[in-house]
Amino acid sequence: MKKRQIPYIAAMALGISLAAGCSSNFLEVRPVGTNLESNYYRDATEAFNGLIAVYDVVGYQSSGYVTKTGAMDAASDDHLAGGGGPGDVSEFQVISNYSLAPDQGPQEQLWRKGYAGIFRANTLLTKLPGVPMDENLKKRFVAETKFLRAFFYFDLVRLFRNIPLLTTPVATADMYNVVQAPPADVYNLIIQDIKEAIAEPNFPDQVNIATDGGRATRGAAHALLGKVYLYQEKWAEAAAEFAEVNGTPGQPNGKYGYNLVAKFEDLWNRSSNKFNTESVFEVAFSSLSGGDWGCVSCTEGNVLNIMVAPRNYIANKPGAPSVYAGWSFLVVTKSLFDAIHFDPRYKATVLNMDSLSIDSTALYSKGYDNTGYFLNKFIAKTTDESKGPGAKPLNFPQNLYEIRLADTYLMEAEALVKSGQSGAAGTRAYQLLNAVRGRVGLSPVDATDDNIFRERRLELAGEGHRWFDLVRTGRAAAVLGPKGFKAGKHEVLPIPLLEMENTKIEQNPEWK
Repeated sequence: MKKRQIPYIAAMALGISLAAGCSSNFLEVRPVGTNLESNYYRDATEAFNGLIAVYDVVGYQSSGYVTKTGAMDAASDDHLAGGGGPGDVSEFQVISNYSLAPDQGPQEQLWRKGYAGIFRANTLLTKLPGVPMDENLKKRFVAETKFLRAFFYFDLVRLFRNIPLLTTPVATADMYNVVQAPPADVYNLIIQDIKEAIAEPNFPDQVNIATDGGRATRGAAHALLGKVYLYQEKWAEAAAEFAEVNGTPGQPNGKYGYNLVAKFEDLWNRSSNKFNTESVFEVAFSSLSGGDWGCVSCTEGNVLNIMVAPRNYIANKPGAPSVYAGWSFLVVTKSLFDAIHFDPRYKATVLNMDSLSIDSTALYSKGYDNTGYFLNKFIAKTTDESKGPGAKPLNFPQNLYEIRLADTYLMEAEALVKSGQSGAAGTRAYQLLNAVRGRVGLSPVDATDDNIFRERRLELAGEGHRWFDLVRTGRAAAVLGPKGFKAGKHEVLPIPLLEMENTKIEQNPEWK
Protein backbone atom coordinates (compact mmCIF):
# COMPACT_ATOMS: atom_id res chain seq x y z
CA MET A 1 0.00 0.00 0.00
CA LYS A 2 1.23 3.49 -0.83
CA LYS A 3 2.40 5.49 2.16
CA ARG A 4 0.75 8.81 2.89
CA GLN A 5 2.89 11.89 3.19
CA ILE A 6 0.78 13.72 5.77
CA PRO A 7 -1.12 12.49 8.83
CA TYR A 8 -4.92 12.17 8.73
CA ILE A 9 -5.52 15.10 11.03
CA ALA A 10 -3.61 17.21 8.54
CA ALA A 11 -5.48 15.64 5.65
CA MET A 12 -8.73 16.78 7.22
CA ALA A 13 -7.47 20.31 7.63
CA LEU A 14 -6.52 20.40 3.99
CA GLY A 15 -9.94 19.11 2.92
CA ILE A 16 -8.63 15.90 1.37
CA SER A 17 -11.47 13.50 0.57
CA LEU A 18 -11.12 10.19 2.42
CA ALA A 19 -12.90 7.39 0.57
CA ALA A 20 -15.15 5.07 2.53
CA GLY A 21 -17.46 2.13 2.01
CA CYS A 22 -21.24 2.09 1.91
CA SER A 23 -23.26 2.60 5.04
CA SER A 24 -26.94 2.72 4.17
CA ASN A 25 -29.45 1.89 1.50
CA PHE A 26 -30.55 5.52 1.22
CA LEU A 27 -27.15 6.22 -0.35
CA GLU A 28 -28.22 7.16 -3.85
CA VAL A 29 -25.50 9.72 -4.45
CA ARG A 30 -21.91 8.84 -3.62
CA PRO A 31 -20.43 11.96 -2.02
CA VAL A 32 -17.02 12.99 -3.33
CA GLY A 33 -14.56 15.70 -2.42
CA THR A 34 -16.73 18.47 -3.84
CA ASN A 35 -19.32 17.76 -1.12
CA LEU A 36 -16.85 19.17 1.41
CA GLU A 37 -15.99 22.37 -0.46
CA SER A 38 -16.76 25.76 1.04
CA ASN A 39 -19.39 26.58 -1.58
CA TYR A 40 -21.48 23.51 -0.85
CA TYR A 41 -24.50 23.12 1.51
CA ARG A 42 -26.67 25.60 -0.36
CA ASP A 43 -30.00 23.79 0.18
CA ALA A 44 -31.66 20.75 1.78
CA THR A 45 -30.49 18.42 -0.98
CA GLU A 46 -26.86 19.35 -0.49
CA ALA A 47 -27.25 19.13 3.29
CA PHE A 48 -28.67 15.63 2.83
CA ASN A 49 -25.73 14.68 0.65
CA GLY A 50 -23.46 15.95 3.42
CA LEU A 51 -25.28 13.70 5.87
CA ILE A 52 -24.81 10.76 3.50
CA ALA A 53 -21.10 11.58 3.48
CA VAL A 54 -21.01 11.09 7.25
CA TYR A 55 -22.94 7.82 7.14
CA ASP A 56 -20.70 6.63 4.33
CA VAL A 57 -17.75 6.27 6.70
CA VAL A 58 -19.59 3.85 9.02
CA GLY A 59 -18.98 1.06 6.51
CA TYR A 60 -15.37 2.06 5.79
CA GLN A 61 -13.28 -0.53 3.93
CA SER A 62 -9.67 0.27 3.09
CA SER A 63 -7.99 -0.41 -0.23
CA GLY A 64 -6.03 -3.06 1.66
CA TYR A 65 -9.24 -4.85 2.79
CA VAL A 66 -9.05 -3.70 6.40
CA THR A 67 -12.37 -3.34 8.22
CA LYS A 68 -13.14 -2.89 11.91
CA THR A 69 -14.95 -6.23 12.11
CA GLY A 70 -12.13 -8.04 10.33
CA ALA A 71 -9.38 -6.49 12.45
CA MET A 72 -11.17 -7.18 15.74
CA ASP A 73 -11.95 -10.76 14.71
CA ALA A 74 -8.29 -11.33 13.86
CA ALA A 75 -7.27 -9.99 17.28
CA SER A 76 -9.62 -12.31 19.17
CA ASP A 77 -9.24 -15.90 20.29
CA ASP A 78 -12.04 -16.96 17.92
CA HIS A 79 -10.08 -16.37 14.71
CA LEU A 80 -6.66 -16.51 13.12
CA ALA A 81 -5.66 -14.10 10.35
CA GLY A 82 -5.49 -16.79 7.65
CA GLY A 83 -5.29 -15.78 4.00
CA GLY A 84 -2.66 -16.91 1.51
CA GLY A 85 0.44 -16.54 3.66
CA PRO A 86 2.06 -14.78 6.62
CA GLY A 87 2.26 -11.49 4.71
CA ASP A 88 -1.26 -11.53 3.24
CA VAL A 89 -3.12 -8.44 4.55
CA SER A 90 -0.34 -7.89 7.05
CA GLU A 91 -2.59 -5.68 9.19
CA PHE A 92 -4.59 -8.78 10.14
CA GLN A 93 -1.49 -10.93 10.60
CA VAL A 94 0.27 -8.68 13.08
CA ILE A 95 -2.78 -8.02 15.23
CA SER A 96 -3.63 -11.73 15.23
CA ASN A 97 -0.20 -12.72 16.58
CA TYR A 98 0.35 -9.47 18.52
CA SER A 99 3.50 -8.49 16.67
CA LEU A 100 1.96 -5.14 15.72
CA ALA A 101 3.95 -1.93 16.09
CA PRO A 102 3.16 1.78 15.61
CA ASP A 103 4.03 1.43 11.90
CA GLN A 104 2.51 -2.04 11.42
CA GLY A 105 -1.07 -3.02 12.06
CA PRO A 106 -4.69 -2.07 11.36
CA GLN A 107 -4.55 0.99 13.61
CA GLU A 108 -3.74 3.29 10.69
CA GLN A 109 -6.99 2.40 8.92
CA LEU A 110 -9.08 2.38 12.10
CA TRP A 111 -7.75 5.83 13.03
CA ARG A 112 -8.42 7.01 9.50
CA LYS A 113 -11.99 5.73 9.58
CA GLY A 114 -12.76 7.44 12.88
CA TYR A 115 -11.37 10.83 12.01
CA ALA A 116 -12.75 10.80 8.47
CA GLY A 117 -16.20 10.36 9.99
CA ILE A 118 -15.58 13.00 12.66
CA PHE A 119 -14.27 15.49 10.11
CA ARG A 120 -17.36 15.04 7.94
CA ALA A 121 -19.66 15.27 10.97
CA ASN A 122 -17.97 18.44 12.23
CA THR A 123 -18.15 19.98 8.77
CA LEU A 124 -21.87 19.28 8.50
CA LEU A 125 -22.62 20.54 12.01
CA THR A 126 -20.75 23.75 11.18
CA LYS A 127 -22.60 24.26 7.90
CA LEU A 128 -26.15 23.23 8.84
CA PRO A 129 -27.12 26.41 10.75
CA GLY A 130 -26.71 28.46 7.58
CA VAL A 131 -28.53 26.13 5.19
CA PRO A 132 -31.93 27.47 4.03
CA MET A 133 -34.18 24.45 4.59
CA ASP A 134 -37.05 23.20 6.73
CA GLU A 135 -36.04 23.71 10.36
CA ASN A 136 -37.51 20.44 11.61
CA LEU A 137 -35.64 18.48 8.94
CA LYS A 138 -32.49 20.40 9.85
CA LYS A 139 -32.91 19.42 13.50
CA ARG A 140 -33.21 15.78 12.48
CA PHE A 141 -29.99 16.05 10.46
CA VAL A 142 -28.22 17.59 13.46
CA ALA A 143 -29.40 14.76 15.73
CA GLU A 144 -28.26 12.09 13.29
CA THR A 145 -24.89 13.76 12.84
CA LYS A 146 -24.30 14.00 16.58
CA PHE A 147 -25.19 10.32 16.95
CA LEU A 148 -22.67 9.47 14.24
CA ARG A 149 -19.95 11.67 15.72
CA ALA A 150 -20.48 9.89 19.04
CA PHE A 151 -20.30 6.53 17.26
CA PHE A 152 -16.94 7.37 15.68
CA TYR A 153 -15.50 8.80 18.90
CA PHE A 154 -16.60 5.75 20.87
CA ASP A 155 -14.69 3.43 18.55
CA LEU A 156 -11.62 5.67 18.69
CA VAL A 157 -11.50 6.12 22.46
CA ARG A 158 -11.92 2.42 23.22
CA LEU A 159 -9.31 1.44 20.62
CA PHE A 160 -6.70 4.17 21.29
CA ARG A 161 -7.77 5.79 24.59
CA ASN A 162 -5.66 8.98 24.15
CA ILE A 163 -7.05 10.79 21.12
CA PRO A 164 -7.59 14.34 19.86
CA LEU A 165 -11.05 15.75 20.61
CA LEU A 166 -12.20 17.85 17.67
CA THR A 167 -15.63 19.48 17.54
CA THR A 168 -15.04 21.80 14.57
CA PRO A 169 -13.08 21.37 11.35
CA VAL A 170 -9.37 21.86 11.91
CA ALA A 171 -7.95 25.04 10.38
CA THR A 172 -4.92 24.54 8.16
CA ALA A 173 -2.82 26.74 10.44
CA ASP A 174 -3.63 24.52 13.40
CA MET A 175 -3.30 21.08 11.85
CA TYR A 176 0.09 20.28 13.38
CA ASN A 177 -0.83 21.69 16.80
CA VAL A 178 -3.62 19.27 17.61
CA VAL A 179 -3.17 17.58 21.01
CA GLN A 180 -4.84 14.68 22.73
CA ALA A 181 -7.61 15.09 25.27
CA PRO A 182 -8.20 13.21 28.52
CA PRO A 183 -10.37 10.14 27.77
CA ALA A 184 -12.95 11.45 30.27
CA ASP A 185 -13.45 14.54 28.10
CA VAL A 186 -14.02 12.36 25.03
CA TYR A 187 -16.58 10.27 26.90
CA ASN A 188 -18.31 13.44 28.07
CA LEU A 189 -18.73 14.65 24.50
CA ILE A 190 -19.96 11.23 23.39
CA ILE A 191 -22.61 11.20 26.12
CA GLN A 192 -23.57 14.81 25.42
CA ASP A 193 -23.97 14.16 21.69
CA ILE A 194 -26.11 11.07 22.22
CA LYS A 195 -28.30 12.70 24.86
CA GLU A 196 -28.89 15.72 22.62
CA ALA A 197 -29.85 13.42 19.76
CA ILE A 198 -32.26 11.47 21.97
CA ALA A 199 -33.87 14.68 23.24
CA GLU A 200 -34.52 16.02 19.73
CA PRO A 201 -38.25 15.53 18.91
CA ASN A 202 -37.49 15.25 15.20
CA PHE A 203 -35.13 12.30 15.71
CA PRO A 204 -37.35 9.33 14.73
CA ASP A 205 -38.16 6.26 16.80
CA GLN A 206 -38.41 4.19 13.62
CA VAL A 207 -37.71 4.71 9.91
CA ASN A 208 -39.19 3.36 6.70
CA ILE A 209 -36.64 0.67 5.86
CA ALA A 210 -37.57 0.73 2.17
CA THR A 211 -36.33 4.32 1.86
CA ASP A 212 -34.31 5.04 5.01
CA GLY A 213 -32.89 1.69 6.11
CA GLY A 214 -29.57 2.30 7.83
CA ARG A 215 -30.39 5.73 9.25
CA ALA A 216 -30.04 6.19 12.97
CA THR A 217 -33.05 6.19 15.28
CA ARG A 218 -33.70 7.11 18.89
CA GLY A 219 -33.57 3.43 19.79
CA ALA A 220 -30.10 3.10 18.29
CA ALA A 221 -28.99 6.13 20.29
CA HIS A 222 -30.24 4.58 23.54
CA ALA A 223 -28.37 1.36 22.66
CA LEU A 224 -25.14 3.22 21.92
CA LEU A 225 -25.44 5.21 25.14
CA GLY A 226 -25.94 1.96 27.03
CA LYS A 227 -22.70 0.61 25.55
CA VAL A 228 -20.86 3.77 26.54
CA TYR A 229 -22.09 3.45 30.12
CA LEU A 230 -21.17 -0.24 30.14
CA TYR A 231 -17.58 0.65 29.24
CA GLN A 232 -17.57 3.20 32.05
CA GLU A 233 -18.91 0.55 34.44
CA LYS A 234 -21.95 2.69 35.19
CA TRP A 235 -24.08 -0.40 35.53
CA ALA A 236 -27.41 1.14 36.57
CA GLU A 237 -27.25 3.79 33.84
CA ALA A 238 -26.34 1.18 31.23
CA ALA A 239 -29.16 -1.12 32.28
CA ALA A 240 -31.69 1.73 32.06
CA GLU A 241 -30.65 2.61 28.50
CA PHE A 242 -30.76 -1.01 27.37
CA ALA A 243 -34.14 -1.52 29.03
CA GLU A 244 -35.53 1.28 26.86
CA VAL A 245 -34.34 -0.64 23.79
CA ASN A 246 -35.18 -4.14 24.97
CA GLY A 247 -38.64 -3.65 26.44
CA THR A 248 -40.19 -6.88 27.71
CA PRO A 249 -37.71 -9.70 27.03
CA GLY A 250 -38.85 -11.91 24.18
CA GLN A 251 -41.70 -9.55 23.21
CA PRO A 252 -41.88 -6.87 20.48
CA ASN A 253 -40.90 -3.37 21.56
CA GLY A 254 -43.92 -1.32 20.56
CA LYS A 255 -42.04 1.99 20.52
CA TYR A 256 -39.06 1.00 18.38
CA GLY A 257 -40.32 -2.17 16.69
CA TYR A 258 -37.47 -4.37 17.91
CA ASN A 259 -37.98 -8.10 18.38
CA LEU A 260 -35.71 -11.13 18.22
CA VAL A 261 -35.83 -12.78 14.81
CA ALA A 262 -37.55 -16.16 15.23
CA LYS A 263 -34.77 -18.23 13.64
CA PHE A 264 -31.12 -17.43 14.33
CA GLU A 265 -30.05 -18.59 10.87
CA ASP A 266 -32.38 -16.05 9.26
CA LEU A 267 -30.19 -13.24 10.59
CA TRP A 268 -27.66 -14.20 7.92
CA ASN A 269 -30.06 -14.29 4.96
CA ARG A 270 -28.37 -11.71 2.73
CA SER A 271 -31.23 -10.71 0.45
CA SER A 272 -34.56 -10.97 2.29
CA ASN A 273 -33.76 -10.09 5.88
CA LYS A 274 -31.99 -6.73 5.75
CA PHE A 275 -33.02 -4.26 8.45
CA ASN A 276 -35.02 -6.92 10.27
CA THR A 277 -36.69 -6.48 13.65
CA GLU A 278 -33.51 -7.47 15.49
CA SER A 279 -31.41 -4.81 13.79
CA VAL A 280 -30.73 -1.77 15.95
CA PHE A 281 -27.97 -0.17 13.87
CA GLU A 282 -26.88 -1.79 10.63
CA VAL A 283 -24.37 -1.10 7.87
CA ALA A 284 -25.77 -1.77 4.41
CA PHE A 285 -23.87 -2.99 1.38
CA SER A 286 -24.93 -3.31 -2.25
CA SER A 287 -24.10 -5.56 -5.19
CA LEU A 288 -24.82 -2.78 -7.67
CA SER A 289 -22.08 -0.21 -7.07
CA GLY A 290 -19.78 -1.51 -9.79
CA GLY A 291 -16.83 -1.63 -7.42
CA ASP A 292 -13.69 -2.83 -9.18
CA TRP A 293 -10.06 -3.62 -8.46
CA GLY A 294 -8.91 -0.12 -9.36
CA CYS A 295 -10.46 1.26 -6.15
CA VAL A 296 -11.34 -1.40 -3.61
CA SER A 297 -12.23 1.24 -1.02
CA CYS A 298 -14.78 2.70 -3.45
CA THR A 299 -16.93 -0.41 -3.66
CA GLU A 300 -20.28 -0.57 -1.88
CA GLY A 301 -20.03 -4.37 -1.68
CA ASN A 302 -19.03 -6.19 1.51
CA VAL A 303 -15.40 -7.31 1.11
CA LEU A 304 -15.61 -9.57 4.20
CA ASN A 305 -17.79 -11.97 2.20
CA ILE A 306 -15.05 -12.92 -0.25
CA MET A 307 -12.29 -12.66 2.34
CA VAL A 308 -13.64 -15.33 4.70
CA ALA A 309 -14.74 -17.86 2.05
CA PRO A 310 -12.62 -21.02 1.58
CA ARG A 311 -9.80 -20.83 -0.95
CA ASN A 312 -10.41 -22.61 -4.30
CA TYR A 313 -13.73 -24.02 -3.09
CA ILE A 314 -15.39 -26.64 -5.31
CA ALA A 315 -18.83 -28.15 -4.67
CA ASN A 316 -18.02 -31.75 -5.57
CA LYS A 317 -21.22 -33.64 -4.70
CA PRO A 318 -24.95 -32.90 -4.50
CA GLY A 319 -25.80 -31.17 -1.25
CA ALA A 320 -22.52 -29.28 -1.00
CA PRO A 321 -22.98 -25.69 0.27
CA SER A 322 -23.38 -23.02 -2.42
CA VAL A 323 -20.16 -21.25 -1.52
CA TYR A 324 -18.19 -18.84 -3.68
CA ALA A 325 -14.44 -19.51 -3.66
CA GLY A 326 -12.65 -16.88 -1.61
CA TRP A 327 -9.43 -16.02 0.23
CA SER A 328 -9.63 -17.99 3.52
CA PHE A 329 -9.14 -15.11 5.97
CA LEU A 330 -10.29 -15.04 9.60
CA VAL A 331 -10.45 -18.82 9.93
CA VAL A 332 -12.27 -20.09 13.00
CA THR A 333 -10.03 -21.38 15.79
CA LYS A 334 -10.28 -24.84 17.31
CA SER A 335 -11.19 -23.06 20.55
CA LEU A 336 -14.34 -21.50 19.09
CA PHE A 337 -15.16 -24.67 17.18
CA ASP A 338 -15.04 -26.70 20.38
CA ALA A 339 -17.14 -24.13 22.24
CA ILE A 340 -19.90 -23.93 19.62
CA HIS A 341 -19.82 -27.38 17.98
CA PHE A 342 -22.83 -28.74 19.85
CA ASP A 343 -24.66 -25.43 20.09
CA PRO A 344 -27.74 -24.87 17.85
CA ARG A 345 -26.00 -21.83 16.30
CA TYR A 346 -23.06 -23.91 15.09
CA LYS A 347 -24.06 -24.49 11.46
CA ALA A 348 -25.08 -20.89 10.88
CA THR A 349 -21.79 -19.71 12.38
CA VAL A 350 -19.17 -22.21 11.17
CA LEU A 351 -18.60 -23.92 7.83
CA ASN A 352 -16.76 -27.16 8.60
CA MET A 353 -14.65 -27.72 5.50
CA ASP A 354 -12.60 -30.29 7.40
CA SER A 355 -15.68 -32.52 7.56
CA LEU A 356 -16.90 -31.76 4.03
CA SER A 357 -13.53 -32.56 2.51
CA ILE A 358 -13.16 -35.94 4.22
CA ASP A 359 -15.76 -37.55 1.94
CA SER A 360 -15.07 -35.10 -0.91
CA THR A 361 -18.50 -33.45 -0.67
CA ALA A 362 -16.63 -30.19 -1.19
CA LEU A 363 -12.98 -29.48 -1.87
CA TYR A 364 -10.79 -26.50 -1.03
CA SER A 365 -7.16 -25.44 -0.79
CA LYS A 366 -5.74 -25.08 2.70
CA GLY A 367 -4.60 -21.52 3.20
CA TYR A 368 -2.40 -20.00 5.87
CA ASP A 369 -3.40 -20.79 9.48
CA ASN A 370 -5.86 -23.35 8.14
CA THR A 371 -8.02 -25.04 10.76
CA GLY A 372 -10.67 -26.41 8.41
CA TYR A 373 -13.29 -24.10 9.95
CA PHE A 374 -14.63 -20.93 8.32
CA LEU A 375 -16.91 -18.06 9.34
CA ASN A 376 -20.19 -19.13 7.76
CA LYS A 377 -22.07 -16.00 8.88
CA PHE A 378 -20.21 -13.98 6.27
CA ILE A 379 -19.04 -16.50 3.65
CA ALA A 380 -19.83 -15.41 0.09
CA LYS A 381 -22.57 -17.54 -1.41
CA THR A 382 -23.09 -18.14 -5.13
CA THR A 383 -26.71 -17.11 -4.63
CA ASP A 384 -25.45 -13.65 -3.62
CA GLU A 385 -23.35 -13.05 -6.73
CA SER A 386 -23.47 -9.53 -8.08
CA LYS A 387 -25.76 -9.03 -11.06
CA GLY A 388 -24.36 -5.58 -11.64
CA PRO A 389 -21.14 -4.24 -13.12
CA GLY A 390 -17.73 -4.46 -11.52
CA ALA A 391 -15.72 -7.29 -10.01
CA LYS A 392 -18.01 -9.92 -8.51
CA PRO A 393 -15.76 -10.66 -5.51
CA LEU A 394 -16.03 -7.01 -4.42
CA ASN A 395 -19.79 -6.68 -4.77
CA PHE A 396 -21.47 -9.06 -2.36
CA PRO A 397 -24.44 -7.37 -0.66
CA GLN A 398 -24.58 -8.75 2.88
CA ASN A 399 -25.17 -6.12 5.56
CA LEU A 400 -23.35 -6.04 8.89
CA TYR A 401 -24.94 -5.48 12.29
CA GLU A 402 -23.23 -2.83 14.37
CA ILE A 403 -25.79 -3.39 17.14
CA ARG A 404 -28.54 -6.01 17.25
CA LEU A 405 -31.14 -6.85 19.86
CA ALA A 406 -29.59 -10.08 21.16
CA ASP A 407 -26.47 -8.03 21.86
CA THR A 408 -28.41 -5.43 23.86
CA TYR A 409 -30.32 -8.16 25.74
CA LEU A 410 -27.03 -9.67 26.90
CA MET A 411 -25.48 -6.30 27.72
CA GLU A 412 -28.46 -5.36 29.87
CA ALA A 413 -28.31 -8.72 31.64
CA GLU A 414 -24.61 -8.13 32.31
CA ALA A 415 -25.21 -4.63 33.62
CA LEU A 416 -27.96 -5.85 35.96
CA VAL A 417 -25.84 -8.66 37.38
CA LYS A 418 -22.80 -6.41 37.82
CA SER A 419 -24.95 -3.83 39.59
CA GLY A 420 -25.55 -6.47 42.24
CA GLN A 421 -28.94 -7.73 41.16
CA SER A 422 -29.76 -11.43 41.16
CA GLY A 423 -29.78 -13.43 37.95
CA ALA A 424 -31.82 -16.28 39.37
CA ALA A 425 -35.03 -17.58 37.83
CA GLY A 426 -37.72 -14.92 37.48
CA THR A 427 -35.38 -11.93 37.48
CA ARG A 428 -35.07 -9.59 34.51
CA ALA A 429 -31.44 -10.59 33.89
CA TYR A 430 -32.54 -14.24 33.79
CA GLN A 431 -35.34 -13.43 31.32
CA LEU A 432 -33.01 -11.46 29.04
CA LEU A 433 -30.31 -14.14 28.91
CA ASN A 434 -32.78 -16.94 28.38
CA ALA A 435 -34.74 -15.12 25.68
CA VAL A 436 -31.52 -15.32 23.63
CA ARG A 437 -30.97 -18.96 24.55
CA GLY A 438 -34.62 -19.86 24.10
CA ARG A 439 -34.62 -18.49 20.55
CA VAL A 440 -32.32 -21.38 19.59
CA GLY A 441 -33.96 -23.97 21.82
CA LEU A 442 -31.49 -24.00 24.71
CA SER A 443 -32.67 -24.64 28.26
CA PRO A 444 -32.60 -21.81 30.82
CA VAL A 445 -29.59 -21.10 33.03
CA ASP A 446 -29.01 -18.57 35.78
CA ALA A 447 -27.76 -15.18 34.63
CA THR A 448 -24.29 -15.24 36.14
CA ASP A 449 -21.50 -13.10 34.77
CA ASP A 450 -19.73 -16.16 33.36
CA ASN A 451 -22.90 -17.52 31.74
CA ILE A 452 -23.66 -14.18 30.10
CA PHE A 453 -20.08 -13.83 28.88
CA ARG A 454 -20.14 -17.35 27.44
CA GLU A 455 -23.45 -16.62 25.70
CA ARG A 456 -22.03 -13.48 24.11
CA ARG A 457 -19.22 -15.51 22.58
CA LEU A 458 -21.56 -18.05 20.99
CA GLU A 459 -24.31 -15.65 19.94
CA LEU A 460 -22.07 -12.93 18.51
CA ALA A 461 -19.18 -15.02 17.15
CA GLY A 462 -17.40 -13.36 14.24
CA GLU A 463 -19.29 -10.06 14.55
CA GLY A 464 -16.33 -8.09 15.91
CA HIS A 465 -17.34 -7.94 19.60
CA ARG A 466 -15.19 -10.64 21.21
CA TRP A 467 -11.91 -8.66 21.50
CA PHE A 468 -13.71 -5.66 22.99
CA ASP A 469 -15.51 -7.94 25.47
CA LEU A 470 -12.28 -9.60 26.56
CA VAL A 471 -10.50 -6.29 27.10
CA ARG A 472 -13.28 -4.44 28.90
CA THR A 473 -13.93 -7.35 31.30
CA GLY A 474 -10.26 -7.90 32.13
CA ARG A 475 -10.15 -11.37 30.61
CA ALA A 476 -7.92 -10.52 27.65
CA ALA A 477 -4.52 -11.40 29.11
CA ALA A 478 -5.63 -14.86 30.27
CA VAL A 479 -7.48 -15.73 27.06
CA LEU A 480 -5.25 -14.04 24.47
CA GLY A 481 -1.90 -14.67 26.15
CA PRO A 482 -1.22 -17.74 23.96
CA LYS A 483 -1.57 -15.49 20.88
CA GLY A 484 1.03 -13.04 22.21
CA PHE A 485 -1.18 -10.54 24.04
CA LYS A 486 0.70 -8.75 26.84
CA ALA A 487 -1.16 -7.32 29.81
CA GLY A 488 -0.60 -3.61 30.24
CA LYS A 489 0.19 -3.12 26.56
CA HIS A 490 -2.25 -4.65 24.12
CA GLU A 491 -5.44 -3.33 25.74
CA VAL A 492 -4.98 -0.30 23.47
CA LEU A 493 -3.65 0.04 19.96
CA PRO A 494 -0.60 2.17 19.20
CA ILE A 495 -1.17 5.61 17.74
CA PRO A 496 -0.24 5.29 14.04
CA LEU A 497 3.37 6.35 13.58
CA LEU A 498 2.66 8.93 10.89
CA GLU A 499 0.20 10.77 13.15
CA MET A 500 3.11 11.80 15.39
CA GLU A 501 5.49 13.07 12.72
CA ASN A 502 5.83 16.85 13.10
CA THR A 503 2.70 16.98 15.28
CA LYS A 504 2.05 17.32 19.01
CA ILE A 505 0.31 13.96 19.19
CA GLU A 506 2.12 11.61 21.56
CA GLN A 507 2.33 7.83 21.52
CA ASN A 508 0.32 5.87 24.07
CA PRO A 509 2.53 5.13 27.09
CA GLU A 510 2.12 1.38 26.54
CA TRP A 511 3.77 1.73 23.13
CA LYS A 512 6.63 4.13 23.83
